[in-house]
Amino acid sequence: MNPTLRQMRALVALAKTGSFTLAAAYLHVTQAALSGLIKELELTLGVRVVDRSTRRVALTEVGRELTPLFSKMIDDLDGALRDIASQTRLKKGVVRIAAPQLMSCTLLPQVIAAYRKLYPEIQVRLVDCAVENVTARVFSGEVDCGIGPERDPTAQIEAAVLFEMPFVLVFPQQHALERRERVTWSDLAAHPFISLQGQFTERLLSDMHHSLREVPLNPVNEVTFMTTALAMVSAGLGVTVCLPYAEPLVRLHQLHMRQLHEPELTRRFFVYTRDKRSLSPAADSFIAFLFKFVESHNWNIPLVNAQPAP
Repeated sequence: MNPTLRQMRALVALAKTGSFTLAAAYLHVTQAALSGLIKELELTLGVRVVDRSTRRVALTEVGRELTPLFSKMIDDLDGALRDIASQTRLKKGVVRIAAPQLMSCTLLPQVIAAYRKLYPEIQVRLVDCAVENVTARVFSGEVDCGIGPERDPTAQIEAAVLFEMPFVLVFPQQHALERRERVTWSDLAAHPFISLQGQFTERLLSDMHHSLREVPLNPVNEVTFMTTALAMVSAGLGVTVCLPYAEPLVRLHQLHMRQLHEPELTRRFFVYTRDKRSLSPAADSFIAFLFKFVESHNWNIPLVNAQPAP
C-alpha cells in the first residue's frame, strides 16, 4: 500500500480547492486525469477518500486525516528538491576547508574573497590548524578538502598537486644579505636562523643534507607558527625561510624576500580530499576555482631593494 507522489498531490490539491475543476487546473492536468488519480489512490488504500456528488466534493474522514500528512511530505520533498537545485546552480551551499595557519592568513583569504564575488550565496568556512592535522580533518569528514604540503601517502585520502614553489629567504630591512645579488643556503650559516617545529623543518633539513652536506644550518630558535618566526625576524632576531605565497604577510612586516639558490629547494602543496566520497557542487566549484586562481597568480619573487654586493 504505497500511494504515489502524483496521487498524494491530487488529494492535497482537491482538499485545497474543493473542486475537481480547480484542482485539475492547479496541477495542470485534465479533470479526467485528476479523477483517475483519486480513484487509483482509493484502490491503493482500499478506502474512499472523497465523497462525490453533483453539487460538491467533500473529503471523507480518511481523506481529512491523510491530507495534512500528504501535504507535509510534499512540502518537505519540494523543499529538498529546491535546495538541491540551488546547490547545483551554486545559489546555495557550504564549503569547509582545512589549511595550515600561514596559508590561512595569506593565500586563502584572497581566494575566498575572489570566489565570493562570483558566488555570494555560498558560505566558505576556513579551518586553520597545524600542518600535521590537515589530512586528519579531511579523513574525519570535518572538512570537504584540505590544503597542505606533501605528506606520506595516507589510505582513503586523494592528493592533487596545487603548486610547487621554491624556498625563499626572509630578512629585515638593512640586513647584511640585502645587498647580495644572489643568496645561497650557505650564506644562512653566518646568521641566526629561526625555523618551524615539526615535519616542515625535518624535511627541509633532510633535503639540505642530501643536497649540500657541508651547510651547517642549525636553528637558534624553533617556533610553532610562521607568524611568530616573521615577527622575530622583524624584531631583528634572525632570518627565516618560507614559501612565496606568504608574501602578503612578509610585506606586512616590512621584510624582504629573496629566492635561495645552491640548491634551489622546492616544496609541493596539495589539495587533499576523501577517497571515493563525492563532493558537493559548492565544494567542487571552490576547488576548481582555487586551481585556476593559483594557476593565474604571479608567484615571482620580488627582489626588494636588491643591489649587487660591492
